[in-house]
Amino acid sequence: MKKLFKLILNTIPRPILIRLSYVARPIISFLLKGKTYTDPIDNKSFSRFLPYGYGKQRDNVLSPSTLSLERHRLLWLYLKKETNFFTAPAKVLHFAPEQAFYKRFRKLKHLEYTTTDLNSPLADIKADICNLPFKNNQYDIIFCNHVLEHIPDDTKAMQELFRILKPGGMAILQIPQDLNRDITFEDDTITDPKQRAAIFGQYDHVRVYGRDYFEKLRIIGFKVEEIDYTNILMKEEVNRYCLAQGEILPVCYKP
Repeated sequence: MKKLFKLILNTIPRPILIRLSYVARPIISFLLKGKTYTDPIDNKSFSRFLPYGYGKQRDNVLSPSTLSLERHRLLWLYLKKETNFFTAPAKVLHFAPEQAFYKRFRKLKHLEYTTTDLNSPLADIKADICNLPFKNNQYDIIFCNHVLEHIPDDTKAMQELFRILKPGGMAILQIPQDLNRDITFEDDTITDPKQRAAIFGQYDHVRVYGRDYFEKLRIIGFKVEEIDYTNILMKEEVNRYCLAQGEILPVCYKP
């Protein structure tokens, strides 16, 4: 199954994968019913989760029901337990909207919810993150998760995110991160997809972020909280929800 999933991820374009997933998801969910692991987004339980990864695959990480990964489930738990996201009115902008969240966020009547991306079929507005068609200080909340590692000029993208966030607003800007690496590594001469997958972790990534990611956000102007939420949750919850122990949530605010 791991080889099949790897082949699918590396050969089928993401917009087509999104459409195919609506057909495959109910079948896989039925086949993997169980009580060992739970997806906190829909509270459904399974005997195991699916493998996932473009390069080196991770076992037991992809929820059969919502298609959430570790980062999605971590974010959901943080929003649910630590914020008023699910109750307070807010104007929200969501970049590259994840299937695990898209319909659920759209149904929340207290939110003015807009999605954006260059290619996603789930995007309301097609836009370049480095040149956004939005006014200054427009959004209370921004989600931009696992996007910046794809962007050659991530500084410009961060500046645009800061510009459109309201003062006092919150932006959660998750990225794949090597916490053992002090300095972010990037090399724009590496263009071969196989080399990129081997070095950066995915064929369309252009860098590997290190711990300096947080400081870069601060230089842009954000107040950044580095939240190790798996250290706050109980160990049983981390295991049951299949979270990545030690993953840091970059929760950013505009002063």
